[in-house]
Amino acid sequence: MKQTLGEVVSANGMEHRVILIAGPTASGKSALALELARELGRTIINADSMQIYDGLRLVTARPDEADEAIAPHRLYGTVDPATAFSTGDWLRIVAPLIEEAKSEGPAPILVGGTGLYYKALTEGFAQIPEIDAAIRAECRDLADTGGIEAVRSALAPLDAAAAAELDDLQRLTRALEVIKATGKSLSHWQSESHAAPLLPLSNTLPIVLAPPRPWLHDRIAQRSALMTGSAGQNEVASFLERRLDPTLPAMRAIGVKEISSLLKDECDEAEARERLVTATRQYAKRQETWFRNQMSHWRRIDPAHFNTRISLSNVFIDAATH
Repeated sequence: MKQTLGEVVSANGMEHRVILIAGPTASGKSALALELARELGRTIINADSMQIYDGLRLVTARPDEADEAIAPHRLYGTVDPATAFSTGDWLRIVAPLIEEAKSEGPAPILVGGTGLYYKALTEGFAQIPEIDAAIRAECRDLADTGGIEAVRSALAPLDAAAAAELDDLQRLTRALEVIKATGKSLSHWQSESHAAPLLPLSNTLPIVLAPPRPWLHDRIAQRSALMTGSAGQNEVASFLERRLDPTLPAMRAIGVKEISSLLKDECDEAEARERLVTATRQYAKRQETWFRNQMSHWRRIDPAHFNTRISLSNVFIDAATH
């Protein structure tokens, strides 16, 4: 007789391991987390830097109310988008939520596409002083208007090593913010003030969904069509009525800019959809690069040919031997 996934977990003593699910956007992370939560009786905790904000459920592909009724969900839509929520903020909030879930039942499931959250959680996080709001706004405005090369040029005289090594706009902008605000490089703070991990990777079951590119692109196209429809347009229109500072992280959620252009009649729906597809594919590619380079010890699973009961049972059994 085949064992249920719950029986496999119990038999291999995995009830106390936190399940971590990462992967590029549109790879099916939330659906997998919900299926596991349903079968294993676990709480789902958000590890996505955009789904944490209130006001953009459809645009950020946040779980809907029906999903939230199936299993407890934490840290979804709980932060005011007028707030610049950081990785350090997420760590401070997520730690007690993990312990709370463990005290009430099996360990929780963390799911999301923000690789830095997972890296900080499982490897430790540099305690960097708070960045002055004016400096943050200045650097992010440069990133928005000038792009990656403008930020690199501004960073090079201050931190030549970071300017040469980093190839991601967000990380370059962060390095520029830090050195302008503190007078010391990001690498200095990372080496001098690295805290111990809150959740060592050995206490988890870490999974990265690694779909084939054509399969992922089809899903991105389907999601983009949904987002640029009437429901997505209404959501972004309501969100823009808040008149938030355009440098805030929530305002840079993929879909806000593209649908805003549609609402302003700067493009038609088909063009907005194509812009959104392109932006989402580029983001997914950056995520995949991060997961390969920064999370190489995580178990990679292809969701295109995925059978939860069989494949995840094997993953749990394999994890129990490590």
